[in-house]
Amino acid sequence: MSVALEPVTGRYVRFDIYGRKHRVYFEEAGQGIPLLCLHTAGADSRQFRGLLNDERITDRFRVIAFDLPWHGKSSPPENWQRETYRLTSATYCELILSFMAALELERPVVMGCSIGGRVCLNLALDHAVKFRAIVGLQAAASTPRYYDPSWLSHPEVNGPVAGAATVMGLMCPESPEPERWETLWHYMQGGPGIFAGDLFFYQIEGDFRERVKNIDTSVTPLYLLTGEYDYSCSEQDTLDTAAQIDGANVRIMPGLGHFPMSENPQAFIEQLLPVLEVIVGNDGK
Repeated sequence: MSVALEPVTGRYVRFDIYGRKHRVYFEEAGQGIPLLCLHTAGADSRQFRGLLNDERITDRFRVIAFDLPWHGKSSPPENWQRETYRLTSATYCELILSFMAALELERPVVMGCSIGGRVCLNLALDHAVKFRAIVGLQAAASTPRYYDPSWLSHPEVNGPVAGAATVMGLMCPESPEPERWETLWHYMQGGPGIFAGDLFFYQIEGDFRERVKNIDTSVTPLYLLTGEYDYSCSEQDTLDTAAQIDGANVRIMPGLGHFPMSENPQAFIEQLLPVLEVIVGNDGK
């Protein structure tokens, strides 16, 4: 029997966020510059499996991907049953900074997709000095609320299956079928109300259109990479956002959709490597 062990380690870390205890799961591989990866709404860190297993990246970067609380293998906080989950800009940023402190990460590169890409703009606005580079995937200052996510939690709707159906059209049909369906499988495993709670940040609360022009890329470089096949965050959405930020670096990725690192890891990595080369070259300057 052929056995192939991946060089990926999974662990839990415990820390407080706003006085509440959290148990957060993360995976990592590699060594060098910390590369902190933020998954999309309603999913988890498995989306970064390609990066975690690519030696071209892990030879120079310590790739770290964690599951947001309530997502994947991370637990919700105590008494979760008495509240409705809603992600906000403040709680999202506090979570990221608390996770960095718990792992003693000094000025990592942060890279997030979709809601992770949106919060990257927030980090660039309010916490840029804590990072050596910020990479937003499928990132724009706002997203039109083109559907009401509340029905995802309706008792007569299978939320995880409906969530997967909702995002299916956001992927490029030319992406490899196994990778697309693995991406959908992650959505089919989401907890009740979690996808909708993330979309509260993405569609409503996390609107940065009035503030994004204040990002100072002289403090920390900002890279925006967007796949061309995406109606949730179109290439024009990203270009419009970048036009308001002096010094923003933009790359439109052909043949990729809303989940580039998950729906087609190898094609995405080819787009990402030149950006990482620049970051390595700038390290220490």
